[in-house]
Amino acid sequence: MTPMLVDPFQRAIRYLRVSVTDRCDFRCVYCMSENMTFLPKKDLLTLEELDRLSTAFIGLGVEKLRITGGEPLVRRGIMTYFNAMGRHLESGALKELTVTTNGSQLGRFAQDLFAAGVRRINVSLDTLDEAKFAEITRWGRLPQVLKGIEAARNAGLRVKINTVALKGFNEDELFSIADWCAREDMDLTFIEVMPMGDIGNEDRLDQYWKLTDLRARLAERFTLTDLSERTGGPARYVRVEETGQKIGFITPLSHNFCESCNRVRITCTGEIYTCLGQEGHSDLRGPLRASEDNGQLETAIRAAIALKPKGHDFDYSRQTVEGRVSRHMSHTGG
Repeated sequence: MTPMLVDPFQRAIRYLRVSVTDRCDFRCVYCMSENMTFLPKKDLLTLEELDRLSTAFIGLGVEKLRITGGEPLVRRGIMTYFNAMGRHLESGALKELTVTTNGSQLGRFAQDLFAAGVRRINVSLDTLDEAKFAEITRWGRLPQVLKGIEAARNAGLRVKINTVALKGFNEDELFSIADWCAREDMDLTFIEVMPMGDIGNEDRLDQYWKLTDLRARLAERFTLTDLSERTGGPARYVRVEETGQKIGFITPLSHNFCESCNRVRITCTGEIYTCLGQEGHSDLRGPLRASEDNGQLETAIRAAIALKPKGHDFDYSRQTVEGRVSRHMSHTGG
């Protein structure tokens, strides 16, 4: 049997996040600058190369595959890749195929995603106020996203809403967002804003809303019960006893989750980042293209995993932004 992927801290790598494009039809203020320069299309891995690379990781023990971007559903022909990954679900080698999306294209693709074997999706949504949505996304249209979410649910997809907690922006919507998700039977996860990329005039410290404070506000109204449940990602979950809904908290700053990190990220150009919060990365495109045989590729993958750090260095505690990384969130897909 082929030995599985284990990092220097004895964490088995079971979860792969693949960014299929750096492009997006929104320009969220914590993710991108307004005037982004995107990669030339010739620099991107082809859909066939994404298939081969993902398949190599699955052969090395990856069980969960999340497709990200940018906005993954704006990549031309992307369903070819999703359908190709469906064969690994059918074989049992892959336990879950899922996607993180801004929701703008779900009206077009929800049924196709379900047919490919996707059963759960994450939709990034930070406000239910149409004017504020246009402000935070710069280019986005809230009605289009809400219709996309409806299409996803009608197609049989389980939807989880991901909300970045932003001080002074969506603090006043904490309970309305939670109530909406409860009514619509959707899970909800709050995420602390991370110091990634040059985003122009936006101030990270002004944006940062500590999730321990957010949770304390929820606990003023609801009874929260900690859950031991994990979905393969970094979120810690509670059950809201009054509604029965599940709410997650992703806390890279106030309480990091590095000790249980089982995931790595591939960019659309074939770079592997073994930590979202570190600059270190390795090239897999070269070994991928060097030979039709996967020997060089598997050697490169193992060498990259051997460099996986213990954790990230994000820190706002001294009222300065420490541990910042230069690339935008869209480059590695969050």
